[in-house]
Amino acid sequence: MTNGEALAEELKRAVRGDAWHGPALNEVIAGVSAEEAMQRPIPAAHNIWELVLHITSWGNIVMRRMSGGQAHPYEGEDWPEVHDFSPEQWTAATQAMSQSYEHLCALVAGMSDEQLLKQAPNGGTIAFMLHGVAQHAAYHGGQISLLRKAVTTRHRRAAI
Repeated sequence: MTNGEALAEELKRAVRGDAWHGPALNEVIAGVSAEEAMQRPIPAAHNIWELVLHITSWGNIVMRRMSGGQAHPYEGEDWPEVHDFSPEQWTAATQAMSQSYEHLCALVAGMSDEQLLKQAPNGGTIAFMLHGVAQHAAYHGGQISLLRKAVTTRHRRAAI
């Protein structure tokens, strides 16, 4: 297995499953409804929906950086706002996240060691940036897990 393939595998595991750290993003959001995703059980924190959009943005930003595009997020790209909380838009958001990381994995799997060791626009190497985006996905996946528990606990209490 090449280093590019190994990094692509790390990214896949962070999003698809069989991750060392526990449930991957797709596993964490499986079964979350649009209603649950928009809830804000911690008033000053982001909700599940916002986190999914943020994770997607960073998959896209990393791909853009790797192709020589703008290194910094565009205005509103880091934490996109949700304007339509419909079930269709929630499905679209989760699919966009998966697709972003699928494209990133495909790009990374074919990279040579020389390409991975090139300087990334944000400092460090491309490989370092890719490890970072996998860690970023895992970090926010943990937050989503906690928010999901808080949302489900709140719904159960309200039903009693």
